[in-house]
Order: sequence, then C-alpha cells, then structure tokens
Amino acid sequence: MGRGKVELKRIENKINRQVTFSKRRSGLLKKAREISVLCDADVALIVFSTKGKLSEFSTQPSMERILERYERYSYAERQLVANDQESNENWVIEHEKLKARMEVLQPNQRNFMGEELDSLNLKGLQNLEQQLDSALKHIRSRKVKLCNLVSWICN
Repeated sequence: MGRGKVELKRIENKINRQVTFSKRRSGLLKKAREISVLCDADVALIVFSTKGKLSEFSTQPSMERILERYERYSYAERQLVANDQESNENWVIEHEKLKARMEVLQPNQRNFMGEELDSLNLKGLQNLEQQLDSALKHIRSRKVKLCNLVSWICN
C-alpha cells in the first residue's frame, strides 16, 4: 500500500518535528551517498538542525575541495552574468545613440525629398540647395563614367 500525500507545512509539535527531521536527514544522506555511487558524482551536503547541530556528507576526502570547486564555478557564473549585463547595457546605449541619430536624419531626408520645407529659413534652404547640387554633380559624374564604360564595352 502506498503512502498518503504529506502536506508540506511546519510541524507544530516539537517532538514530531525532531523525529521527522532525524528520519528525513537520514534519508537525505542516504540519497546523497546513492547518487554519488551510482552516478560517480561529487556530492556535498550540509544540513543544520534548528539547534545548530551540523550534519554533513561529502564524496571527496574533504568538504573543502567541493566547496572550493563550487566557489570557482559560482564566481565564473557571476562573471558571465556581469559580462552579459554589461553587454546588454552597451546595446542599450548603442540603441539610444542610433535612435537619436535617426531623429536627426529623418527630417533631413524629408527635406531632400522636397517635403516639410516650410520649417527651413533662407540659410537652411540655401544649404539644402548646395547639398542637392553637390549630390547631383556626383550622380552626373557617375552616370558619365558608366555611359563611357558601356560604350567602350559595346565597341
């Protein structure tokens, strides 16, 4: 016959709580030994009772070796997390810079398309005209080079 489901809450009766602690601690230590033997795993188990009594189990000759290994591993994990956070912060900063740059470039693009020119004063319009003239000269120069290349290939 199977066991009934146990409600997980603090056991109020001190004696029952101590008996349960003792039995469960024994079971936990047994399971720690089993997993270490069956799976060749390094296991360290530390349990403190409510009165502060220490129970421990370690597959290594000394608990310190496993704890040192744990420290190295958790330090490496913290470094990875810190690097990820730093990387994320860099991406956030880069995103903000690009967003600001876009906000500056979008009105210029609309001006180049002949839109929203009412907001420009005389100096702004002259500057825009100069930029468009320069771009037009560059486009015509490229066009002439391509036409010369095509006519050279065709002959």
